[in-house]
Amino acid sequence: MNTTEQAGMALQDDAQTPLSTGFGRHSSAAEVLAGIDLSGKLAIVTGGHSGLGLETTRALAGAGAQVLVLARQPTVAAQALAGVTNVAVDTLDLADLGSVRSCAERFVASGRQADLVICNAAVMANPLTRVGNGWESQFGTNHLGHYALVNWLWPAIAAGARVVSLSSLGHHYSPMRWDDVQFTGAYDKWLAYGQSKTAIALFTRHLDSLGLAKGVRAFSVHPGKIYTPLQRHMAMDEMTALGWLDAAGKVIDPTFKSVAQGAATTVWAATSALLDGRGGLYCEDCDVALRDDSPQPTESGVRSYAIDPVQAARLWALSAELVGVDAFA
Repeated sequence: MNTTEQAGMALQDDAQTPLSTGFGRHSSAAEVLAGIDLSGKLAIVTGGHSGLGLETTRALAGAGAQVLVLARQPTVAAQALAGVTNVAVDTLDLADLGSVRSCAERFVASGRQADLVICNAAVMANPLTRVGNGWESQFGTNHLGHYALVNWLWPAIAAGARVVSLSSLGHHYSPMRWDDVQFTGAYDKWLAYGQSKTAIALFTRHLDSLGLAKGVRAFSVHPGKIYTPLQRHMAMDEMTALGWLDAAGKVIDPTFKSVAQGAATTVWAATSALLDGRGGLYCEDCDVALRDDSPQPTESGVRSYAIDPVQAARLWALSAELVGVDAFA
């Protein structure tokens, strides 16, 4: 049985079925973790000092986990995390493979084992920028940076661990652009963002199939629409035109979540016993999402192209070639 066939066996067509978890879009991270004791667990959270990442760090640490926050500016991260117990900080720039490798090697050399890896950090809708070996920055940072991190961390990811990667409803805007992944032609910041979030879901899909032998399961999540520093590249008039904010900068879109609600699906996917024995799934609103292949972007659901095992294997091979690492080769 080849890798793609194994991936298909790991996730059957009906696996994207909600589990009736008792939680929903209004649940908070604290509510999801109520009664869960993470003492003795070590979680790694990229970008765990800002926006959703900060709330995720607080929730996991509050439940007893030791949390290692990886941040591009560790001094800034340490200041943001002041007063949060059970937290340490290390340096990680996802747009710089040298930084990613050094960060992973430091962790592996420490002898510690990660029970949870939360791939949270991201950029969104920024002007055309090149990182790495000329890679489009949203694909390079959001996907390739995390791909490299997880692969270099693999020896220190514990058996039975969970990897949770933040995809987004934004994946509805674009499948993988196999004919021009790096946008060497015309650039559209939203298509680039959409492709990067599709890539994250596909990465998680294939990682889950590869990690089965070690008992490592992987999930991608849509946290919801939340106003956080992720929108730093967007002008105020653009966000008001979209109906997100009023002229004073106040959120008026009723579909937006609070930061506490936005972090809930991440920590649910990382800890819920309902997901034991499952993996490779795309989750939203603290549950498994349904497939939705509507012709236009919708407010929920996962596109089939974002969890397709053949495309997931193809992306993994491309990522390994671009980054130069494959822990499973």
